[in-house]
Amino acid sequence: MDIVIKIAQLLLSLSLLIILHEGGHFLFARLFGTRVEKFYLFFNPWFSLFKVRRGETEYGMGWLPLGGYVKISGMIDESMDKEAMKTPPKPYEFRSKPAWQRLLIMLGGVLVNLLVGFLIYSAILFTWGEKYLPAENLTDGVWVTDSLAMDLGIEHGDKILRIDDQPVTRFNEIMGKMLSANTITLERQGKEKTITLPRDFAGQLVERGATMFIYPRVPFFIQSIPDTSVNAGAGLQAKDKVIAINSHPIRYYDQAQELLPKYKGDTVDITVEREQEARTFSVFITPEGKMEVQVAILSPSELSRLGLYEYKTQSYGLLESIPAGFVKAATTLNSYINQFRLILRPETGAYKGLGGFGTIMNLFPERWDWLAFWELTAFLSLILAFMNILPIPALDGGHVMFLMYEIIAGRKPNEKFMEYAQIIGMVLLLSLLLYANGMDVIRGCT
Repeated sequence: MDIVIKIAQLLLSLSLLIILHEGGHFLFARLFGTRVEKFYLFFNPWFSLFKVRRGETEYGMGWLPLGGYVKISGMIDESMDKEAMKTPPKPYEFRSKPAWQRLLIMLGGVLVNLLVGFLIYSAILFTWGEKYLPAENLTDGVWVTDSLAMDLGIEHGDKILRIDDQPVTRFNEIMGKMLSANTITLERQGKEKTITLPRDFAGQLVERGATMFIYPRVPFFIQSIPDTSVNAGAGLQAKDKVIAINSHPIRYYDQAQELLPKYKGDTVDITVEREQEARTFSVFITPEGKMEVQVAILSPSELSRLGLYEYKTQSYGLLESIPAGFVKAATTLNSYINQFRLILRPETGAYKGLGGFGTIMNLFPERWDWLAFWELTAFLSLILAFMNILPIPALDGGHVMFLMYEIIAGRKPNEKFMEYAQIIGMVLLLSLLLYANGMDVIRGCT
């Protein structure tokens, strides 16, 4: 059921964004009297799920959910309709319009996606506000959840102070900033320490499949005790909070992680807090240094609800949410562009993290959450705008590139050249699509 909810969220989000993107092209085309022959959600090779004609335009839904399109008269596009280009230009065709109008028609989808991202972020801030964990509230530092962080020299209890000399104010910003950073400065036992990040830091994260890197330190709550556990009959219960091991006080789970291996193969006294009472049980520690219990990793909302960390919520009025939404959209887009630059630098290894629809789907939560849905939809809208403006033939940016050449040179590119460029662009995009989704399959099988 979880996978169904993820797929449903992905399809709804992409469908909305595709319709709005293609609607941007359609709007400017009709504004300038250009005929739009087709308007489709998803692609329809060989057949359509449904179609209906209204006026000069056929509206429909294809069966291949890889995007959508509008077919504009007199334009070399994905349809590769070369026969229509052999006739003289007609007044309602794209090729008969002034260059500035054609430029706006081509930019229409990107402009709409940028506007949608900004509007959604503004609506989110107005409706829910912005909840975050101030970095300064992690008074006992962070929990190092991945061996890569340990290899870099980060330890449990470290406080992340700066990334590339920029102060860290919000915990949730740390990972995004680290991907393109050179150094991080942390505080350990009252002393500052600067760590230089490797150039292939992003690639190493991907190779290790790290889903968590650092996290707020969490108490040792037992989620369950498997029937196969050596301690299934020790008396421990779900929701027990471990507070001591052989009289050594335990406040955080990472402290138990470091202490338990010292008692490999021994029986120890585990003190837990249950219904506000302390109870002690004899527990066997396996030769691997484990208690063989499932640990409850509390979510940020659960940590906040239990009062373990003080989260802050920045509220916005209607007028305040508009500029705040613009800033959030601009910051998010800038962060994505910086990460995209890493992919273009092979030495960073970031290209290993390329993913397709499976990667995007896994961004959505397993339970329907409207806040998470709209946040991801806004993010994807900005990505769609950026990716479409790249100067690659078959993308909006490729058409814009040729139009800019026409405006500067005063003449159109050769139509035969445009046809070949369109074919090359489509092959390139198809190759990238296959590679990205292939990486999803490979990661899913390993």
